[in-house]
Amino acid sequence: MLRRWWVAATITVFIFLSVAVAVGEVSAVAVRLSSGQTVYVPIYSHIYSGDRERPVLLTATLSIRNTDPRHQITITVVDYYDSNGRLIKHFLDQPLQLTGMASTRFVIGESDKSGGSGANFIVKWTAQGKIVPPIIEAVMISTKMQQGISFISRGQVVQETGK
Repeated sequence: MLRRWWVAATITVFIFLSVAVAVGEVSAVAVRLSSGQTVYVPIYSHIYSGDRERPVLLTATLSIRNTDPRHQITITVVDYYDSNGRLIKHFLDQPLQLTGMASTRFVIGESDKSGGSGANFIVKWTAQGKIVPPIIEAVMISTKMQQGISFISRGQVVQETGK
């Protein structure tokens, strides 16, 4: 009798834990909605190579992709800063609208070393209501002769700015 109770209790605990894990996995993939954010994006206008730290110049492309299929976002700020935190350039004179699934880009040319290896963008966006946040990332690339280097860096939300 005790053995049957132990088996039943073990099965009950197993089922409970399985459901708890399954529910936790579902909620872990839930999309966090937002109506606006300030996003920091690392940019590398150059990186260093070899023992002598020889700079490798890179073209950097900031990509902003509205991932919400039905709602527009408004990009209000795209500012480029150098390694010391000094503002180098405002990219927007007026807000930029991105319809659902649209994207835009801003390019820092390979010969532009003004940002340094610790350059960054600050991007601010807003929406009329809570939406799926955009993907904001940078792609850095350089090719010389038969060698190339490329990598990405994802933006990091530093402030929720929506209502």
